[in-house]
Amino acid sequence: MQESEIAKRGLVLLGCGKMGSAMLEGWLARGLPKTLVWVMDPHPSDWLSAQGVRLNEGVPEDPAVVLIAVKPQMMADALPSLQALGNGTTVFLSVAAGIPIATFERMLGAHSPVIRAMPNTPAAVGRGITAIIGNPHVSEGDLDAAEALLSAVGEVVRLEDESQMDAVTGVSGSGPAYVFHMIECMAAAGVAEGLSPELALQLARATVAGAGALAMSGEDPGQLRKNVTSPNGTTQAGLEVLMNADTGLPPLMKAVVRAAAARSKELANG
Repeated sequence: MQESEIAKRGLVLLGCGKMGSAMLEGWLARGLPKTLVWVMDPHPSDWLSAQGVRLNEGVPEDPAVVLIAVKPQMMADALPSLQALGNGTTVFLSVAAGIPIATFERMLGAHSPVIRAMPNTPAAVGRGITAIIGNPHVSEGDLDAAEALLSAVGEVVRLEDESQMDAVTGVSGSGPAYVFHMIECMAAAGVAEGLSPELALQLARATVAGAGALAMSGEDPGQLRKNVTSPNGTTQAGLEVLMNADTGLPPLMKAVVRAAAARSKELANG
């Protein structure tokens, strides 16, 4: 499937919550004609209803892509409506967390082209990162088209094996929550040192956002850290606590990612 196939055969979006809406907004902004998009959502938002796409009109006979963006617990109810499209040339692209490719093959047909994707919540502001992996029925052109679709909400990386998805979940899928909690902790520490809660939160929020933007410059994060650190200065004093090999961030972050990845594996295995 090339991108041109979407222009010929259309695209189906199954589920249009926060993630689905973010992707749809990105596609429309890039010029995807509304008449090529079929959306199936039992509770459409006012925003979705105003977009002019084909809303709850069923699906075309042979769409190029079906993007599955329903919540995992709704999968068993939603997928049967798509079984007629299985084992064909329609590519099923899932952004549902924790649902392995084998589940889609079982429910849609063993020969169905399936791509599993793991985006993260910054996709809502076009700053996400999504990892993708396809089954043997997916062509290089299918992956290229999926990458083009998903790049509407941020970066896209390709995995070598589906087993890597658990680690991706632990790092980038769950990662935004770790960063949000770090902002909470930095703000609370500022309050403990005498700042007002409002000022401490403003400082912590802007610091993390600014550092994140600087990290995206491409320079090595270790070098960026060194650039801020003067010998025997305030930053070094703080980093000596944070970088302690036994009690600091390195062992804690390993444990955090390991726990999230292990839970991802448990959920995938049912």
